[in-house]
Amino acid sequence: MITIAHFSDLHYADDTLAEVDACFAFAVDQAIARGAQVAVVTGDSTDHALPAHSPAFAALARQIRRLADHCPVLMLQGTFSHEPPGLLRLFPLLGGRHPVHAAERLSQVALLNDGRWLASSDWRFDTPPADVRLLCSCLPTLNKAALAASVGAGDVSAAMGEHLARLLAGLAPIHQAARAAGVPAIGLSHGTVRGCVTEHGVPMAGLDHEFTTGALFAAQACAFLLGHIHLHQHWCDGERLIAYPGAIGRLHYGEQGDKGFLVWQVDAAGARATLVPTPARRTHELVFDGAPDVAALQDFARAHELAGAWVRVRWCVAEEAAHAVDREAIAAALAGAAGIKLEGRVLPVARSRAAGIAHATDLRAQLRAWATASAIDAAPLMACLESLEQLAPDAIAARLLVQEGDGAGLTAAGQDVPWDQTTAIPAAVPAIA
Repeated sequence: MITIAHFSDLHYADDTLAEVDACFAFAVDQAIARGAQVAVVTGDSTDHALPAHSPAFAALARQIRRLADHCPVLMLQGTFSHEPPGLLRLFPLLGGRHPVHAAERLSQVALLNDGRWLASSDWRFDTPPADVRLLCSCLPTLNKAALAASVGAGDVSAAMGEHLARLLAGLAPIHQAARAAGVPAIGLSHGTVRGCVTEHGVPMAGLDHEFTTGALFAAQACAFLLGHIHLHQHWCDGERLIAYPGAIGRLHYGEQGDKGFLVWQVDAAGARATLVPTPARRTHELVFDGAPDVAALQDFARAHELAGAWVRVRWCVAEEAAHAVDREAIAAALAGAAGIKLEGRVLPVARSRAAGIAHATDLRAQLRAWATASAIDAAPLMACLESLEQLAPDAIAARLLVQEGDGAGLTAAGQDVPWDQTTAIPAAVPAIA
């Protein structure tokens, strides 16, 4: 039986430092106190490329050195945008009491009884090395561009899953040989399992995810230690186990579940894992359909302990109601929170032409289409259009000047004619857009 402390998705950066370093420092303390014999980081130690002199890089190096002073450490390459290639090569130079191994390529790494790491020269060993204590199969983030060059960009997602399934099946014989010899065999990877759930509760479905649980279990490892997804979750097949520890800290609003790391107990027969929560920050999210209700925010503040918590308030209002949002009152209602983030969305007033008016062939058809869309009686409008077509402008003006009660109007030549209600221009006609 061997005890493994499994960390992932640390995301060290200068703007995340306060959260992740407090959580990772706590996790390292707990790993040491619980007697971890091996420490594993399954990718995304950093959030992006960091200069060597940055406070975040120095803080990460200090924590890795603390782990290396306690037990051997294995660090796996994560997402290239978070963990640039070559970054992990610096950590074996820290010089702790135990070695740090950076797994940047597809390989197997054996932990020997004397505490040294031994990496395979190829993608796997031919046979388990002598004097091995733990056999680790490392599948770091793989470069899809190289695969796309051979199979085409359109087929790369499906091809990646097929290639990895064959690779995992190819690891099964050596995993079985190690387990038959009483040596625990584990897999390490950084990627997405089809059907897993994100930290926001969204299932990851589709064909572009690297793994299926069936392919992972087909490798016949005692356990598969994964990184990349920030929510802790696991899958079992008898005594064998696949698990994500989740992110070490809470970096976004709306994240579900505890943040922490896993303590694994692994032997040749199988594995068990226990989540150890870290003191990640508490977050609350309040969403309003309309302007935020300050009274409701005050009630929320009285019902919850806001000291040390981070609160996000979101709302959506129409353009004409945007002035009703009182940001100062919102901030005052949540004054006890460690941080407040206000996110408002203003919906602009949408103005559109009458449907079908552009397809009408003449002015009369366009007028009928507009009247139908605007729920207006078209008959008076058509009468107005007929007057515009048949009468001169001065005759129309003369008609407008005649009082409705006079009962007579003038022609263009000045002759009296009977008042014709069908050609009269109504006193108030809605304007045509």
